[in-house]
Formats: sequence, structure tokens, C-alpha cells
Amino acid sequence: MNASERRQQIVELLNMKGTVLVSDLSEQFNVSEVTTRTDLRLLEKQGVLTRFHGGATKIINNGDLKSFKELQLEERYQRFIEAKKRIAIEAVKYVKEGDTIILDSGSTTMLIAEELVKLKHITVITNSLTSAFILSDNSDIMLFMCGGTLRHKTRSFHGKIAEQSLTGISADILFVGADGIDAKRGITTFNEGYTISSVMANAANNVIAVLDSSKFGRNGINVVLPLSQLNTIITDTDVDNSCKQEFVEKGIKLIEV
Repeated sequence: MNASERRQQIVELLNMKGTVLVSDLSEQFNVSEVTTRTDLRLLEKQGVLTRFHGGATKIINNGDLKSFKELQLEERYQRFIEAKKRIAIEAVKYVKEGDTIILDSGSTTMLIAEELVKLKHITVITNSLTSAFILSDNSDIMLFMCGGTLRHKTRSFHGKIAEQSLTGISADILFVGADGIDAKRGITTFNEGYTISSVMANAANNVIAVLDSSKFGRNGINVVLPLSQLNTIITDTDVDNSCKQEFVEKGIKLIEV
């Protein structure tokens, strides 16, 4: 099988499965992971897929972003990807050597993990399997995971065991994402029983929300964090001015990138 045929089969697998992993493709086609990553990079340039750490997902139609459908983590990763990357790069500027960071689960926080892994002599606590996998590449990072009940769609741990693992923890920064944010209710999610973010916030000196502009004005069914627990919001430049003003008036530092 030549390279062109192999890439065509990768596209067919994407159309069938929605997501592919580098390790699986490498084994299936009997080629190195370096070759597989090259295939995925070329297909990404053609607009066929979006890569994430360890694999790729097919390009989907965003549709109505105001309506909610729980997405697989890889699908969430590709939405507003460029804005999320800028947000992640800005967020890591707040981290200094020796800091302890709590990293909540989510697509934007996963991108923060890809920036944090470049640093040295920090401690990261996370409930995200994907972020932990990324950070495990750097032996200069002390990494702790919150155990608990695994939510398969987000590849993250939740529940009482996960929350109890944060008992006695004191961190410098929490990076938290959201399904939505509102100037009245705060950070919200569409998932029931999602309380670990609040426990994380109680353990952190500085709570930074990392949200792309599509999250503003969306209201999930469950309040993750009230505005009173937020210090800073990092977002992109597409937030409406009147919306931004609501947060500034409530004492929230809002950074646009």
C-alpha cells in the first residue's frame, strides 16, 4: 500500500469512527508513529481533519453553537481551536517556577496542558486523563491525579473520591473551563452532578476561567462556580462589549487575546 492509499483509508476510518488514534493507525498500517503523524498533518492541511495529542478527529459542521449537545472531547477540541490556543498561551504566562496548578478537565484546559508540559519545576493536579497523559512526558513536572468515577466522554474523574483527593490541597492557580458563563449565574455546565470545580476553586488562591467567546451568554443547567469565586477570565476578542462590561463591573479581570 502506498502513502496515498493509506491516507485515503485513514479518511474512510475517520468518516466511520469520527476519531482515530496514532497508535491504532500505526499498528493497522504497519508503519511508524512518525509516518502516521506525517499522514495526519498532511490531511489536516487539506482540511480533512483536526489533530489532537495522540490522534485526530474529522471536521464537523459547527451548526448552531447556542444549542447544546454533549460532544466527545476530541470534537470539543476542534471548535474555535485557534482562539483556544491563544487563550492557553496567555494562561500559562501566569505560571511561574515552583507553582502548584490545578487543571480542570476540558478542551481548552487540555491545550493549557500542552503549554505547561514545556515548563520545569511546577506541580500540576488534574482530574483529566488526557491532560495527565500530555504532562507525563515531562519528568520535571510533579503530577498528581484526582481519582474517582470516570466520565468517558470527557475522559475525566468526578464524584466524591475525586473531590476527597483534594482535601488539604493548597494551590496557586486553578484553570477552569465551562460550557457557558453568565454575569448573573457564573460558570455553568450542562452536566448534572458536576461539583469538582467548586472544590478545586476552594483549594486555589487564584481562579482563572479560560473560555472562548462562544461560551458567553450560554446557560447550563448546573452552576459550576459563582462569579464570587472567579478572579480572572481569559477569552478571545469576539466577546460583545456590553457583555464584557457586565463582568468588569462585578470586579472580574477580563483579558482578551
